[in-house]
Amino acid sequence: MTPTRRSLPRLLHDARRWFEEGLVAALEAAGTAPVSPAQLQLFTVLDDQGTTVSELARRMGVTRQTAHQAVHGLIAAGLLEQTADPASARQRLIRRTVEAERTHRQACAVLEELEEQLATRIGQDAVQILRTTLETPWGPALPPDPAMSEPQK
Repeated sequence: MTPTRRSLPRLLHDARRWFEEGLVAALEAAGTAPVSPAQLQLFTVLDDQGTTVSELARRMGVTRQTAHQAVHGLIAAGLLEQTADPASARQRLIRRTVEAERTHRQACAVLEELEEQLATRIGQDAVQILRTTLETPWGPALPPDPAMSEPQK
C-alpha cells in the first residue's frame, strides 16, 4: 500500500510548526517569558504602532474571544499593553511593551538562524524558491470545481 500524499495545507502547517518549535525552544533557553504558539502567531500579525483586538482576530483567523484571551495572557506576562486608540474613543490598541520589543528583536534573529538551518538541510536554492513562491500574490481563494472532486469511475 502506498502512503497517502499529505495535503499542501498540512505541509505548510508542519513547516510553520517547525519554525514555531525552534523559536519557542530558543526563547525559553534565553530565559524569555514562555509563550504559546497561538501567542506567537499574535505577534506576527501585530503592527508596530498597535492593533485592535478585532483586527488581530481577523488576521489570525480566530474569534475575537480567542484573540482577547491571547492578548490578556500576554498582558499578564508583561509583553503587551493596551493604549487608547487616537482614531476611536471606543477602541484600544494592543502594543508590544519594551520587554516584548527586546524579545521581538531576539525572535527575528532566531528566525533568521532557523532559515539558515533550513538552507543547510534542503539547500539555499530550495529555500529561495520557497520564499519566492510564498511571496507571490495568490489572489483570493475560489470555490473548487465540483466536477474535480467527483470520484473517477
